[in-house]
Amino acid sequence: MSAPRGAVPAGSRGRPGQLFGRGLAGLLGGAAGVAVAQLVAAATRPQAGPLVAVGSAVVDAAPTPVKEFAVQTFGTYDKPVLLGGIGLLLAAFAVLTGLLAARRPTVGAVGAVLFGLVGAAAALTRPAAGPADLLPSAAGAVVAAIVLHRLPRRAVGAGRSGPAPFGAGPDRTTEGASGPGGVEPSSPPAPDVAAPEPQAAGATRRHFVRAATVVAGGTVLTGTAGYLLTQIRNRDAARSRQTVMLPAAARPAEPLPADVQPGFHTPNAEFYRVDTALTVPRLDVDDWRLRIRGRVDRPVELRFTDLLRRELVERDITLNCVSSEVGGPYVGTARWLGVPLAPLLREAGIQTGADQVVARSVEGMTIGTPVETVFDGRDAMLAVGMNGEPLPYEHGFPVRMLTPGLYGYAGACKWLTELELSTFDDFDAYWVRRGWAARAPVKTASRIDRPAPFARLSGGPVRVAGVAWAQRRGIRAVEVQVDGGRWQPATLAPVPSSDTWVQWRYDWRASTGTHTLRVRAVDGGGEVQTGQRAAPFPSGATGWHTVSVTVG
Repeated sequence: MSAPRGAVPAGSRGRPGQLFGRGLAGLLGGAAGVAVAQLVAAATRPQAGPLVAVGSAVVDAAPTPVKEFAVQTFGTYDKPVLLGGIGLLLAAFAVLTGLLAARRPTVGAVGAVLFGLVGAAAALTRPAAGPADLLPSAAGAVVAAIVLHRLPRRAVGAGRSGPAPFGAGPDRTTEGASGPGGVEPSSPPAPDVAAPEPQAAGATRRHFVRAATVVAGGTVLTGTAGYLLTQIRNRDAARSRQTVMLPAAARPAEPLPADVQPGFHTPNAEFYRVDTALTVPRLDVDDWRLRIRGRVDRPVELRFTDLLRRELVERDITLNCVSSEVGGPYVGTARWLGVPLAPLLREAGIQTGADQVVARSVEGMTIGTPVETVFDGRDAMLAVGMNGEPLPYEHGFPVRMLTPGLYGYAGACKWLTELELSTFDDFDAYWVRRGWAARAPVKTASRIDRPAPFARLSGGPVRVAGVAWAQRRGIRAVEVQVDGGRWQPATLAPVPSSDTWVQWRYDWRASTGTHTLRVRAVDGGGEVQTGQRAAPFPSGATGWHTVSVTVG
C-alpha cells in the first residue's frame, strides 16, 4: 500500500537534507509574506507594515528599564536593532512552520494566519490607525499561507532520493537483499518506505528547486518594488519640503557674541534624535493641518501657510532629552524659527481650569506641557525652521512644538498635528503613563567634551573644555576639580540668553600620571549642581561628569 497523500514516509522524517529543505521552504514562505505586506504598506501607509507595527507595539509595551537599556546601549541604533530582532524571530517562526507543515499541511495555513493576526492587531492598536491598516498584514498572510501550504511538501519528496539529496546518506533499504552476514531479511521492506527510482527522485528535486527559485525570485521582486515605491514616496515628500520658503523672522535672534566658540550651534545632521517612531513620518505641507481643541472657547484649524503668515520669531534654544545620562550626548543647540504659541492659545480662548497642553503627533505620540510654561515669558513656539532651513523630517517637519526649559518628552512634540487643552488630572501623556514625571524642568548639568575619556595626553598645558546648561535659570559659574582637589573656576563664553548652553574652558597644567577631572555648574540663582548620582528615570539624571585621562 502507498503512503497517504501529504504524509511523510517513516524512513524520511529525520534526514538532514529533508530538514534543510523544509526549513528553507518555511523561510521562503515567511519572506514572501513580509515582502507582500511591506509592498502594500508602501502603497497605503508605511506605519501599517507588520514589522513596523509590531515593533511599535513592542516599544509601547516594553517596561521603562528596558527602554532605558536600549537607549543607553544602542543609542540611535536602537530602532534598527529592534527591527532586526523582530525579523530574526519571524524567520525562526517561519522555519519552524515549514518543518511542521511538511507533515501537516494545515500547519502552514495556521502559521500564516497567526502571522497576519499579530501584524493586523499591532497595526490597529496604533493611535492613528484606520481600517485600511489591516490590508498589509492580510495580504502578507494570504501569500504566506499559499507558499507554506505547498512548498514544504515538495521539500519532502526532494529529500527522498537515493544518492544524497540535500546531503542525506544512503537509503539502507536499497543496500541489497541480504541482511548483515548474508542473512536474508525476515520480511521484505514496506512499500511506503522504499526509495523512489533515481530518475523520479531527481525530478522531484528539480521540481522543489524550481518552485523555491520562483518563490525566492518573486520575493526579491516584490521587496524591490516595495523599496522603490517607498523611495518614490520619500522623494515626493522631499519635494514638498523643498517647496517651503520660510519668511524672515519678524523678531530675529540676536547675533552671537564675538567670543562664542565654534560648535555653539549643533548642525542638523548631528543633532540628537530620540523618539519612538520606527519610520520617520514624511508629511506633505499641503495636506498638513493643526487642530487646537479641547477646553477652548473657539476650536481652531490651521494650515501650514496660515502659520507662515503669522509673526515669526527666531531664537537660539538648547534642547535635551531626559534619557541622557550624566555627560551624555542627547543635548544640542539650534537656531529655531517659529510661531509664538501663547498668542495662538489666547485666540482659541483657554477655559478656566485647563492646566495642560496635550500635543499629538501624526503617529500618535502625546506630549503633556504645563499651560503656565506657555505664558510665563519663555519662547514656547511652534517651530518651522531649524538652523536656517525648514525642519528636517527627522526633527519634526513640517511643525514641532518647542518649550525652552523642559525636557523633550514634556515640551517638544515632533510631527505635530493637534493641541488639546486638558488637565493633568484628566489625561496622562505617553511617558507619564510609563512612570516619568508629569512636570519636567531641565536640571542643572555640565559636561566635559575635551579631553575625551581615557585620553592619553602630553604633559604641560592642557585645555579642558565643555558645556553647561540650566535653561531658564542660566549658568553663573562652572568649576573644575582635578584629582579630588579644590574646585577651580572655569572661563565662560558669553551666551545670547539663559535658554542656551554655556561653553566653558579651563587651562590645566598636566603632570605625568593618571588623573581624574570633574566638572560642576552653578545656575543663575546660585544653586550648585548636585553631585548625588541619579539615573535619568523618572525626572532626569544628576551627578558630576567625571573623566579619567593619562598623561605621559
